[in-house]
Amino acid sequence: MPVTITAFERSPDGGKGLARDTRVRWALEEVGQPYEVRLVSFRAMKEAAHVRLQPFGQIPTYEEGGLALFETGAIVLHIAERHVGLLPFDGDARARAITWMFAALNSVEPPILELTVAKFVEGDRAWAQDRLPLVMERIRTRLRQLSAYLGECEWLDGAFSAGDLLMVSVLLRVKPSGMLDEFPNLAAYVARGEARPAYQRAYAAQAAVAAGHPAA
Repeated sequence: MPVTITAFERSPDGGKGLARDTRVRWALEEVGQPYEVRLVSFRAMKEAAHVRLQPFGQIPTYEEGGLALFETGAIVLHIAERHVGLLPFDGDARARAITWMFAALNSVEPPILELTVAKFVEGDRAWAQDRLPLVMERIRTRLRQLSAYLGECEWLDGAFSAGDLLMVSVLLRVKPSGMLDEFPNLAAYVARGEARPAYQRAYAAQAAVAAGHPAA
């Protein structure tokens, strides 16, 4: 059955590849699976038809036959388990790759998202400027820990995996702040992810939507 994912009709990031549908597009491109995209407006995201697929009124969603999934991590894991290319065959290595998927979303991404909230949602509050350095230091703590683990390795655990796909996607969110440049090995790690042909295709597809001419 054909795969259909949902994406923003007008992405808040303006086509910079930061919207979460890019992660799902990237995973599908890595495993060579074709997919269709249904664009959803902000209004439609809150309507009953979409909420039946995504109870929290967000994107992306994933539909394949009678299966409907939401939450990016769950979707990427499903793709990785169904197709060759994103998880190792060895059981222990596979478990470690899945661990890194969880680490990207649960340990590294939350403080990075907190920075977005601190700047753009709470930036006009009287206490915002006092809070911002604390948020940034929490991010730097995670980046230092990740940098120390990665060292001079190309990927987190041997070959590129779904763990790297999600970790690179998460780190891309902190790139505009300049903090990533404080850790040259992490900056190089993200650049390797961005250079992958599958990522380039996913990025181009998301950017095309923002430019007003998505692929048919």
